[in-house]
Amino acid sequence: MSGADAAASFDPLRPRLARIAYRMLGSVADAEDVVQDAFLRWLATDRDQIREPEAFLRRVVTRLCLDQLKSARARRETYVGPWLPEPVVEAEEEVEDVTLPLLMALERLSPLERAAFLLHDVFGVNFDEVGETIGRDPAAARQLASRARTHVRAARPRYDLPKEKGLEIAAAFFAASRSGDMGALRGLLAADVSLWSDGGGKVPAGLKPIHGIEDMIKLHSSLARFFAKEMSRVVRYGMINGLPGFVTIEPGGVLQTTALAIEEGRIVGIYVMRNPDKLGHLGAVH
Repeated sequence: MSGADAAASFDPLRPRLARIAYRMLGSVADAEDVVQDAFLRWLATDRDQIREPEAFLRRVVTRLCLDQLKSARARRETYVGPWLPEPVVEAEEEVEDVTLPLLMALERLSPLERAAFLLHDVFGVNFDEVGETIGRDPAAARQLASRARTHVRAARPRYDLPKEKGLEIAAAFFAASRSGDMGALRGLLAADVSLWSDGGGKVPAGLKPIHGIEDMIKLHSSLARFFAKEMSRVVRYGMINGLPGFVTIEPGGVLQTTALAIEEGRIVGIYVMRNPDKLGHLGAVH
């Protein structure tokens, strides 16, 4: 088979392989690198001997990701401030099955737990294949996925929020937080709301998460003074890693994404990405 034949059999699988890699790594760029590496290995493989190309490539991608996670963990130990996965702003037809809080919860799992959970619970791979992929027997793979499920249960969505309602709340949050209307803002927030902002040490951002409505009001009261001098500009509203939110240009020209976790009509989590290294793939949106 030629290189063109290899590409013809690989390209239809590329989006699904990229989704696996992104959910394993939390990085768009790293996921793209892994998928490209998988394609090079596909080129070098005797493809006539492969009965199930998708299963074969799923194993290749997962194993490459497991190798990547070892070095990624070491890098994150020295990361400045909270670490958030790179935001994916979804196209209209996409429906995200792994939300941002779940991606953050996956970070607390071991690489093998993460792989077993994603392959089985998210992508529907049977435990025989999961075990073969991660080098464990099916029973061990089942146990890894079960442990992971227990750890991430709290991060899975508990309330089905219509997209339109979520984007309506996102627009109201933007308006209240930028105008300094603390009464309106308070009405949008849950009592136990939390905020994470990731600047990666490259741009100003909180070095620790903020928890509780009073601290949140205090933060936005102080930010309102900055917005009075230079207002944020909304590039677009949309779903970001399965959560309603918006992409903005902030004072000083900083590109930012804000995603909101909402339960029972109140905002319980605010996830702000400001690290330019993690927003390069969004260059086209502004």
